[in-house]
Amino acid sequence: MAEEKKTTDLKHLEQIVAMMVKNDLVEIEIKDGDNKIHLRRPEPQQMTAMPMHAPMMHAPVNYPVAAPAASAPAAEVKDENLITIKSPIVGTFYSSPSPDSPAYVKVGDKVNPESVVCIIEAMKVMNEIKAELSGTITEIVAQNGQAIEYGQILFKLKK
Repeated sequence: MAEEKKTTDLKHLEQIVAMMVKNDLVEIEIKDGDNKIHLRRPEPQQMTAMPMHAPMMHAPVNYPVAAPAASAPAAEVKDENLITIKSPIVGTFYSSPSPDSPAYVKVGDKVNPESVVCIIEAMKVMNEIKAELSGTITEIVAQNGQAIEYGQILFKLKK
């Protein structure tokens, strides 16, 4: 019973975060009786400044990923069937539910909108991230344990 409530609460929290992203809200506070939720995400000008620091910390991971997109725009146009799954929140990327478990997805796996593709830990809360798209995984961009920014590409899919 308690596990079901946690799952319901997590889904509500994910819906609130999605609403914040969709409406470009920076802060929201919800009160329901004695319960109170206060969420805040970086303001847009802070978000654009943060990635400038991230490549310094994660240079081996981020530069190879960014270089092909910048140097080969024709490749993007050539394969119009490629789509991406981006992070809806800031946190730490985990490819599996626990260190002993297999990854949620691997290259070549087919996913649908309800498929869980990874977990992003934010403020000690494990958030299951769903594909929200249908396709076949062609690349896993994020590395296990990597710090993830809002909007960062996690996976590439072929429609």
